[in-house]
Amino acid sequence: MSHSLLAIEDLKLGYQDHQGDFRAVLRGVNLSLAPKEILGIVGESGCGKSTLTLAMLGMLRSGSRVACGSVSLSGTPVTLREHQPDALIHQRGICLIPQQAGQALTPHMTIGAQLQEMIHLHQGKGRCRAQAISLLEQVRLPTPEQLLNRYPHQLSGGQQQRVVIAMALAAKPRLLLMDEPTTGLDATTQVHVLHLLRQLRDELNTSIVFISHDLGAVSSLCDRIAVMYAGQLIETANKDELIAAPRHPYTRALLAASPGYQEQGLPPELPGAPPATGSQIKGCAFESRCPSPQYQCRQQAPRLSEHDGVACHFPLYTPPQLPTIQQPRQLTASGDTALLTVQDLAIRYHKPGWLHRLRQQAVVNTVDDINFILKKGQTLALIGESGSGKSSILKAIAGINPIHKGHFQLHGRVLGEGIDARTAEQKRDIQLIFQHPDAALNPRLTIFQSLAPVLHKWFGLKGDECRKQAGQLLTEVKLNPSYLDRLPGQLSGGEQQRAAIARALAAKPELLLCDEVTSALDVSVQAAILRLLARLQQNRNIGILFITHDLSLVKSFADKVAVLYQGRLVQLCSTQQLTSGPLHPYTRRLLEATLTPGTPMPAVESAAGHELGLPTQGCAFQGRCAHAIKGTCDRLPPPSRPCGEGWLHCHLSLEALTLKEPEIKRVA
Repeated sequence: MSHSLLAIEDLKLGYQDHQGDFRAVLRGVNLSLAPKEILGIVGESGCGKSTLTLAMLGMLRSGSRVACGSVSLSGTPVTLREHQPDALIHQRGICLIPQQAGQALTPHMTIGAQLQEMIHLHQGKGRCRAQAISLLEQVRLPTPEQLLNRYPHQLSGGQQQRVVIAMALAAKPRLLLMDEPTTGLDATTQVHVLHLLRQLRDELNTSIVFISHDLGAVSSLCDRIAVMYAGQLIETANKDELIAAPRHPYTRALLAASPGYQEQGLPPELPGAPPATGSQIKGCAFESRCPSPQYQCRQQAPRLSEHDGVACHFPLYTPPQLPTIQQPRQLTASGDTALLTVQDLAIRYHKPGWLHRLRQQAVVNTVDDINFILKKGQTLALIGESGSGKSSILKAIAGINPIHKGHFQLHGRVLGEGIDARTAEQKRDIQLIFQHPDAALNPRLTIFQSLAPVLHKWFGLKGDECRKQAGQLLTEVKLNPSYLDRLPGQLSGGEQQRAAIARALAAKPELLLCDEVTSALDVSVQAAILRLLARLQQNRNIGILFITHDLSLVKSFADKVAVLYQGRLVQLCSTQQLTSGPLHPYTRRLLEATLTPGTPMPAVESAAGHELGLPTQGCAFQGRCAHAIKGTCDRLPPPSRPCGEGWLHCHLSLEALTLKEPEIKRVA
């Protein structure tokens, strides 16, 4: 460890409970980081990843204390304390990108002011505006000159995340700590950001600690991977070795639960739950969930071996293949049971002023010409890059986003545009699960206090009966009923999301609107949530409208896919068509950018492929399409071509769109 940039030795920290007993959160962690190394840390929510990241900064959570161990940076000991001065952290050359971008952005300051403040702090005065624009371009944000004048709430979640990454790049750190930095990013932007991180490592000699639930991103970017469980490191290895031949049963289970790791069916669920944070553990922490525990596992805790990098008494044991469940069949086979109909939907955020109207300038709709039908018992996935209008459509269906034109139908009956125009039954039948759980959970109320009003309003439940039903809801989403008395701030990010899902399910809706509901969840809990949604869909024949950036997830969970680009539907098809074609060039690009464990990182899109504004005429995707036909794609709107169970909008023939990339140009 003498040549390490960062060295953590036997670090044990935690907190004292009300009885004065010490509760360990980190249990003897030993870890080193070499200069220019990219280390990935994976593990379920609550395993201590974020606590370990704060310790690398020299910070402790409120009420925490160090029992033993040390942290050093370039051989210099780091004092761990609750309130670490920002100036001291910057002086050390460390930057942290938090899990939720909103926590790092000041809501009353423009993006430009915050970015230029960071440039002033680390680089001194100079061409700050030009540098700010350059940084926004590096993270693939459209129209950076306009974004400088916007406030954080005027950006999508993925765009906010990229702004925070740009602020970190402005600091040119020697150690970059990233806590779930690509959670809100679409597939193509994620690939670009990962390439940008590699470039940052090579040009500035920056070391990176990359914490993520996405094992595809971790295996593509990192040199080495460390697996955490219950506050301990249980396996560390070179990324290729760990992905190809994981030795700990927990690592194998995480890989099996990753979307895309197996070819078909829902990912297998990891049975049981990890020990509660701070609990006393005798023996191996994973023993209760291990497929083949032995007597020694119950009596003695294994230590991380320096020889083979695994904390397991029987690391050579290969457990049986975990069972998989194929996606349940839809209960409605006929095509006349439409649950939700969306017709001619257009959403416009820009309100033209008097000068705009005087000049008779056309106003371009943010979302336009959206048409689709969701049947009972069906899952329709909305996919597309950040800013393509997915969340806007979902919120319009929920009644909380105004629309410019178009209409909705639920069960064949007209659905009011706004929430106030809907009946009580329609309000109960449609439930929206937000991307960030803090949009649904009041930080001052316990989880039970958030669930109880829903159960009382719709079903009249009170007292013990209400609490019993609330506990059952938490059990369904893989939370212990004891969490009913906890505040949201006492839960990890993934646990908060599960509580928010339970709140939406409490109303027993007919239609679930899911806005990136699994983006903050680890793969094992994600698999459990997907199985829960699939089981509810099978038992109650509900419809699900599902937004996600993970196309591997789409293939295993959805029935149909609607592909959005710049607020326009470019393709509507079954999930089977994603593997057999024909595919719109934009759909194909999204698929190629999807990361799965063990596959190489795809090539980054050229500079010409940056997010472009809508052209005045022709195909919306013409500026990024490698096969655009000059004189046609730039002048004429693409025709609608029926194919399979859907259609796509493209000038290229269906024959060309079925072929692989190198052959398309020849046929077209």
